[in-house]
Amino acid sequence: MDGWRLSYFVSRAFLGGRLMLLLMLLVNVPGTVYGYIWYGNQLAFTWEAFGPALLPFVPDSPTASLFFSLFLLYLLKDIDAGRGFAIPPERVGLGRGVVEAFALITSFKYGIWAVAMIWAGAWQGEAVSGQDWMLTLSHLGMAAEALLYVRFYRFSLGAVVIVGAWSLWNDAMDYGVGVFPWLAEVLQDDLTTIQWFTVGLSLIGIAIATAVWLMRTRK
Repeated sequence: MDGWRLSYFVSRAFLGGRLMLLLMLLVNVPGTVYGYIWYGNQLAFTWEAFGPALLPFVPDSPTASLFFSLFLLYLLKDIDAGRGFAIPPERVGLGRGVVEAFALITSFKYGIWAVAMIWAGAWQGEAVSGQDWMLTLSHLGMAAEALLYVRFYRFSLGAVVIVGAWSLWNDAMDYGVGVFPWLAEVLQDDLTTIQWFTVGLSLIGIAIATAVWLMRTRK
């Protein structure tokens, strides 16, 4: 394929088409459900050890995928209402803005984080299973889709602040209380490094979202 044809697959027309949005939902919704099931044992342990209040901090990746799915539903709603994707940021409510900012920041963050943890464990001798390969591909997809749809986000700066605060609070709870996603045994002595790596991903995600907001407001 030449450059023009390849560029079509990252164009607004292709990514924002009804068929593509439905296909994205067809991938993300089952992935979200699988993710919550995958976290089932840790959710049960957290409930018993810490109580229900800390449950929202446990299933990081499926919650990111859930919010990206909600973002896709908003785009489909725009198509059905005949609004297209030309809604200015100031006309997007805070609720939708938080959904969009959450989708971007956390999908990017945990997409990268999960892959890094799998292969950091492998580098230290942890066996790589077929499930690890599946999780690697699916989480790379999470990070990629969050960035591919960057032109469709309409969140406000306030939404970025709210989601950014949540993301950093999540990090504090994960590594301060100990509800971070269960890791390979070989990574247990690297928790301090992993903690700061996670915070760094949060800050990068917040910076990306802020840059998106700045680009939107300057148009």
